[in-house]
Amino acid sequence: MLVEEAPEVLRPDELLLKLNTEGCGAVVSFVGLTREHEGDAAVLRLEFDAWQNKLTPVLERLANEAIEDFGISSVAMAHRTGSVGPQEPIVAIHVGSPHRKEAFLACEWLIDELKRQAPIWKKEVTSDGETWKEGLG
Repeated sequence: MLVEEAPEVLRPDELLLKLNTEGCGAVVSFVGLTREHEGDAAVLRLEFDAWQNKLTPVLERLANEAIEDFGISSVAMAHRTGSVGPQEPIVAIHVGSPHRKEAFLACEWLIDELKRQAPIWKKEVTSDGETWKEGLG
């Protein structure tokens, strides 16, 4: 299992290379990107702030829960903090598993729980102004 905060740049392909795939028959990945538009407004950037001392432990706990609950082999995930421009990666999750079904289920669960539980806050900066988005993630 590998989890990390990416304060300056997130390279999903490099993170994938760190995933332990021993004994795996499937790898499922999710990469979240900053959209270019929100409604009619152009998105200039997203700004992510995190509770630094809690982010990594929460990500580690989620990865361990996914490994235990879904019977997958490994997880590598990272989330950006700071300013993220349009089309730049925000989050990457890679799941290694003996079987594809469990890998898909675990990857979906991980992104949903990361958005619910990770101590990350997001401000959206658009051509219409700035808005702090409700909730975590």
